[in-house]
Amino acid sequence: MKQMELRLNVNGETKTWTISPGDLLLDVLRREGYFGVKRGCEKGECGTCTVLLNGRPVNSCLLFAAHVEGQELLTVEGLAAGETLDPLQEAFLEHGAVQCGFCTGGALLSAKALLDRRANPSETEIREALAGHYCRCTGYQKPVEAVLAVARKRKPKIIPEEAA
Repeated sequence: MKQMELRLNVNGETKTWTISPGDLLLDVLRREGYFGVKRGCEKGECGTCTVLLNGRPVNSCLLFAAHVEGQELLTVEGLAAGETLDPLQEAFLEHGAVQCGFCTGGALLSAKALLDRRANPSETEIREALAGHYCRCTGYQKPVEAVLAVARKRKPKIIPEEAA
């Protein structure tokens, strides 16, 4: 079987892995120990396999690993800084937006991508960003409330007129 080297940045670290040209990104990530990326529907519909590729949410179950050569990936494992949780992770816990956790990683990453693009998204924008994530335990209101809470805390500071 033909093998190739894959070089990329995962969660801020440079990685070089040996893969087969037909390997899916989901399979490679799990093989390399990134278990926050889950196998769900295998059709790109449930969101459990979501990772950020150059800051944009993608379904790793539909993407050949070879296509991410030289690019940057963020998995849910890369959100926390050591033992310090990301504000989104804290908010999901505080608002009861996690139960079994199967869908949580993908939802967190989609929420992060939204907040990186828009500091103060509307509830509608949050619902659209999370629309591709199916949750059987928590439902959909609590994750929206968690993202809204983080957005409220991150509101840009108003600069006084004399400083502008």
